[in-house]
Amino acid sequence: MKSSKYEIDMCNGSIMDKLISFALPLMLSGILQLMFNAVDLIVVGRFSGSQALAAVGSTTALINMFINLFIGISLGTNVLAARYYAAGSSKEMSETVHTSITFAMISGTVMVFVGLFFSRFALQLMDTPSDVIGQSVLYMRIYFLGMPFFMLYNYGAAVLRAVGDTKRPLLFLIIAGITNAVLNMILVIVFDLSVAGVAIATVISQLISCILVLRCLYRSESSYQLRFSKLMLKGSYLKRIFQVGIPAGLQSTIINFSNVLLQSSVNYFGATAMAGYTAANNILGFLYASVNSVSQACMSFTSQNYGVGKYKRMDKVLLNCIILTVSVALFLGCSFYLLGPEILKIYTSGPDVIQCGMDILSYTTITYFLCGLMDLFPGAMRGMGHSTMPMVLSIIGTVGTRIVWIFGIFPRHRSLDILFISYPVSWILSILLQIICFSFVRKKVHREMAGV
Repeated sequence: MKSSKYEIDMCNGSIMDKLISFALPLMLSGILQLMFNAVDLIVVGRFSGSQALAAVGSTTALINMFINLFIGISLGTNVLAARYYAAGSSKEMSETVHTSITFAMISGTVMVFVGLFFSRFALQLMDTPSDVIGQSVLYMRIYFLGMPFFMLYNYGAAVLRAVGDTKRPLLFLIIAGITNAVLNMILVIVFDLSVAGVAIATVISQLISCILVLRCLYRSESSYQLRFSKLMLKGSYLKRIFQVGIPAGLQSTIINFSNVLLQSSVNYFGATAMAGYTAANNILGFLYASVNSVSQACMSFTSQNYGVGKYKRMDKVLLNCIILTVSVALFLGCSFYLLGPEILKIYTSGPDVIQCGMDILSYTTITYFLCGLMDLFPGAMRGMGHSTMPMVLSIIGTVGTRIVWIFGIFPRHRSLDILFISYPVSWILSILLQIICFSFVRKKVHREMAGV
């Protein structure tokens, strides 16, 4: 099954070392992708002021809410491609790849128009302050021009992850990340383009990563080879991708909607709190990229073993992923909390902004392993082809808790402390619900595999 030095045999041999080999480049890729936004924030905060920093940061939750539905669907591509690859189904693998890339092109184009025509309206709904909204709209409109490149990269990378290749996507993002950093310096510092400059730099870096991943698929000699003449939207494959991907995308979208509501609550405290939240949220993004890489590994490993009927190995995969998630999240979460003031100084020199950032980090960093566990069980269930119920439970546990918190508890106790306690509370509730769901799904899948 393994035909390239970049691929990983997920169905045989030891598990933990292969999980680390898969997850580490993916973790670094996620962190690097976040660096696109982090470099934007650092450069614009240092050289254009806290108002420009708040303008860029106020778009983060909104951008994520818009794009995560389509990015979630790429998880369906990952699951389906991994299953066909492990089973040696070359024709089905090829048609999955070409359907996915075609869908990425279409959805990316749709997102361009969403960004151009709905940015201001959406930011107004979030109560973005009048002294910030003009720059925020400009940043979003330029950023969304790069959505076709962003989508194509993510769907192409999903195909590579399905066969265990997380190293080349990392290399592509390193190249794009360096380009982004250099362009930020030139466009913001030299040409004084402020938020427009960092948005343009991001779009160009996304274009580069897109070209590199498509070139990689095109030059492949395996079943996931890309040929533009074969691009198509085949309904049977799109349906299977959607069965896993749409619930995952809806889950991410609705959770990010709760973050948009939370951003609106932060906006109540003014530009200083918004800047502190922007910096702290960017740090939490690095934590999420770390634990999400393990969830992605769990999904890919589970899907390949599901494809060849190794249900006992699927259990071992999940156990190893739990150990890896808790270890990584506790180490990084504690480190970010202890070094929080110094890390926040990278984004801003304002002591009030740093204090607001620390108020947020004190409730979210050390407890972040809970977020990792919350995502791990749905990842395992998606690998087995079950995505709808984990989505429903995540929405109930995470979004439901935060909505009750934002509209029920926060108005009576208006402080950042009270607002962000909702994070660990929602994670704990979601974990309990997901464990109960997983136990039922596991029994069902094991019975099906045993032919009972």
